[in-house]
Amino acid sequence: MTFKELGLAEPILKALQTEGYTHPTPIQEQAIPILLKGKDLLGVAQTGTGKTAAFGIPILHHLYEGISLSQNKRKIKALVITPTRELAIQISESFTAYGRYTGLRNTVIFGGVKQGKQVNALRAGVDILVATPGRLLDLMNQGFITFRDLEFVVLDEADQMLDMGFIHDIKKIIAKLPPKRQSLFFSATMPKDIVDLSRKMLGDFEQVTIKPEQPTAEKVEQGVYFVSKKNKPKLLVHILEERPEDSVLVFSRTKHGANKIVKKLDQAGIRSAAIHGNKSQTARQKALGDFKDGKLKVLVATDIAARGIDVEELSLVVNYDLPNVSETYVHRIGRTGRASASGIALSFCDVEEKPYLRDIEKLIKQEVPRLPEHQFVDDGEEEETEPERQPQQRNRPSPNKNSNRNRPQAGNSNFRGKNNRNQNSRRNSPGGPAKTDR
Repeated sequence: MTFKELGLAEPILKALQTEGYTHPTPIQEQAIPILLKGKDLLGVAQTGTGKTAAFGIPILHHLYEGISLSQNKRKIKALVITPTRELAIQISESFTAYGRYTGLRNTVIFGGVKQGKQVNALRAGVDILVATPGRLLDLMNQGFITFRDLEFVVLDEADQMLDMGFIHDIKKIIAKLPPKRQSLFFSATMPKDIVDLSRKMLGDFEQVTIKPEQPTAEKVEQGVYFVSKKNKPKLLVHILEERPEDSVLVFSRTKHGANKIVKKLDQAGIRSAAIHGNKSQTARQKALGDFKDGKLKVLVATDIAARGIDVEELSLVVNYDLPNVSETYVHRIGRTGRASASGIALSFCDVEEKPYLRDIEKLIKQEVPRLPEHQFVDDGEEEETEPERQPQQRNRPSPNKNSNRNRPQAGNSNFRGKNNRNQNSRRNSPGGPAKTDR
């Protein structure tokens, strides 16, 4: 099937052609016809499958077909709620790209910056509003936003909303929505609380689920190194020095840890930047912009900040800390290997993180290939616990006193997939995946 066969408005087809899109991804192929009929939708799909276009394209189609662009002041007809600033900006950019020939206007609002410019954009009139929950509620309470003319509502990354503690804000927003509307609910995972929330928001809906039985990104080549906490910086530096031209996204479990990684890389002469909730919006956008433009090769991020990262030709994802929530692993490795591209995801696992690894492998129903050939083996030594409290404490592991057993032999850390053993070390490893089109 092609986008043209979906019966979309000509200006949208022209924009998709400009973007180089001809064939929809599975979730787009299934979701767009449902949404074009005006039905509510519950969409479940892993990160990187093209969810934004799946809801953005039909909303643009409906608005283009039904709105008079000559009206004096635009009214908010569509609302997209998303958990992070970065993701909100990314969605807004997608609406701009797909709707460039429609004459429709969109704007994005989020916290962490002064509200003046955002308020001015709202006063000028917009058709589509993309927002984070906190700033949306704030401007609603100040009287700058009304839902009187609202026709379409999207709740995106609902599971992350729950994890970030936005559930009460979301319920307040839902209570203010007009009863007559088309509602779209998207989530990468569907725990019970998310199912309950979807029932409150959706009316007569259809569900689209993309491969829930295999939650890992299929095109991502995975591997895990067993390494002690104190040797993680050394192993990271070693890997980055072997891939100097690659764009690498490094995940830290905590904000403090992200800053510490940047400091260690700086000491090794490797330029990097961190993005997390304690960074100013200006600093976060500069770091992300430099990373997308290729000016910065290494970006260190926490899970919350990383939900908005969509970088073409991202070569490598490194889980510096394994996540203590298994589903988060899927979101992380989904940053590479997006849409039709392929990618590599490497994980560092110390003695305390082995229970996390077991939980991840249970979730994805496969063993993450072991990569024993490096000189920074897991020696079982303990370090001080980081002072920052870690979020989402689940399945707290206990130290494994037998971590020295069956320790892998030292060697080089070059990743060559499952059959990487006894390969000679080589600098300037092959580049990342082909350019993604979603």
